[in-house]
Amino acid sequence: MTQATAAAAPRPPSGAERLLCAAVAAGVDVCFANPGTSEMHFVAAIDAVGGLRPVLGLHETVCSGAADGYGRMAGKPALTLLHLGPGLGNALANLHNARRAGTPLVNLVGDMATWHRPADPLLNSNIPALAGTVSSHTHVCVPGEDLGAAMTAAVAAATCPTGSAGGSRVVTLVVPHDLSWERGEAAGHHIGTKLGLGGPAAGTSAAMQPGSHPQGPLPQAVQDFVHGAAAALRACPRGKAALYIGGRAALAEGGALESCGRIATATGAALLCENAFARLDRGAGLPCPTRLPYFPQEAAAALAHYELLLLLDARRPVANFGYDGAPSQLVSLPDEAVWEFDSWGMDLPAALALLADAVGGGTVRPGLNCGGVFSLAARPTLPAGRLTAATMCQTVAALQPGGAIIVDESLTSGNSYYALSRGCPPFSHLTLTGGAIGCGIPLALGAAVACPDRTVINLQADGSGMYSLQGLWSQAREGLHVVTVVCANRSYSILKVEMARERINPSNGKAARALTDLGSPAIDWVSLAQGMGVPACRAATCEELAAALRAALERQGPSLIEAVL
Repeated sequence: MTQATAAAAPRPPSGAERLLCAAVAAGVDVCFANPGTSEMHFVAAIDAVGGLRPVLGLHETVCSGAADGYGRMAGKPALTLLHLGPGLGNALANLHNARRAGTPLVNLVGDMATWHRPADPLLNSNIPALAGTVSSHTHVCVPGEDLGAAMTAAVAAATCPTGSAGGSRVVTLVVPHDLSWERGEAAGHHIGTKLGLGGPAAGTSAAMQPGSHPQGPLPQAVQDFVHGAAAALRACPRGKAALYIGGRAALAEGGALESCGRIATATGAALLCENAFARLDRGAGLPCPTRLPYFPQEAAAALAHYELLLLLDARRPVANFGYDGAPSQLVSLPDEAVWEFDSWGMDLPAALALLADAVGGGTVRPGLNCGGVFSLAARPTLPAGRLTAATMCQTVAALQPGGAIIVDESLTSGNSYYALSRGCPPFSHLTLTGGAIGCGIPLALGAAVACPDRTVINLQADGSGMYSLQGLWSQAREGLHVVTVVCANRSYSILKVEMARERINPSNGKAARALTDLGSPAIDWVSLAQGMGVPACRAATCEELAAALRAALERQGPSLIEAVL
């Protein structure tokens, strides 16, 4: 080979390039990133590879929350690109929410170079230990490994996991710095078996949608299970059975949610849903489940009415906290009275369609003979006068467009929204799933990236919004149509409610006021949003909120309205 020929020969791909090529081939098309030194070769590889949209978050909790919102709406994983252990640590709160939501998500975390780690540099930390708190699978790449195969297996593990309803679909891949820059032909062993996946299965399943299953008839064991559940429903006294839905059972696409409504109508079973649902498709023409109460005493009392419970892609409900004298487990039925369906071990839409047919749900027509299980088209009227939490919710429900995505981290201020929006044009409703506040603004960012043709409205509590307000900057940078309505009650109201319920005295003492009041000084959300490049205004009356919301819905790009409550 001549010197000129050698100079013209293309360079072999870097480890980072091989890894990101595999991500794109597996269907990943967006990366929410806050990179550092150890991730610079991945930054360059995004340009070299193509097909991957980079979205910068100014804090890692924005990246992880956005990946959660994206996965809930797109039904496939996004990447996060995070800097070492501290970067992953900053992302953990919203990764916890993603874990509880069952969101498919792949973290790509840089690490120290393999030969440098023993020196224990300043940013060195135990990344697998951090990742293990939220991830179903964590893998640290090693020298000589095929990084492309590692990413293929990671996406497959997030996309088609094994486990049970409520389990994590977060996967973390840790790549030492030197492996990202090393060049050479793809070589090394396939890590599919390390993630609990066979090699061929990893290659085929990566292209499947989360929760999807090979086409074909349901296995006989699943059919037998479905018919057993149908017999139990028929044998149960009318009004004494309940369907408790979450996960894929709460989605209109694929028909699972409609089947749930048909089953409830045909059998007289109550239709219930999780209080903290990942995504619930709602509105006119769709079933409207009753939301389980937040506090354990009320939730346990609601569930105690039933003699038979079907858990449809939802884990058994438990109390969020242990209160003195309150229950931990909210379901007191014996195991034989609880039937558990989930999308991890069966084709859930097909199973629910079979169950609906088996109980006579095929004749149910929404709006005609549905017994009120399906919502009729109806909007609340626009209120007038001083703005309150209830009239804020009423105004949003009166004006939200069809196909909207409602990201709801309104907490105490949004209590009335669920009932008021029952008959709105069909929309998707996302909530805080893991209790780690600060998800709303990032979730809205990710949902808007996933669904650029849909309007996103974020009902955002003011205290929790301060955890991740940097996401407003990313919304502006990406030109996303997100309308943030800040519920400015200028307090941590949920903590005041908790103190009252626990009968803590004095509940309004000096320390209690100091640690729950946000009004001194008052947070100026209009200035904060404008400083991030987001047009903003303030509304103190229903008329002002309606005018501001109409303008924001017409405007291109993001907007913020501070609703003074």
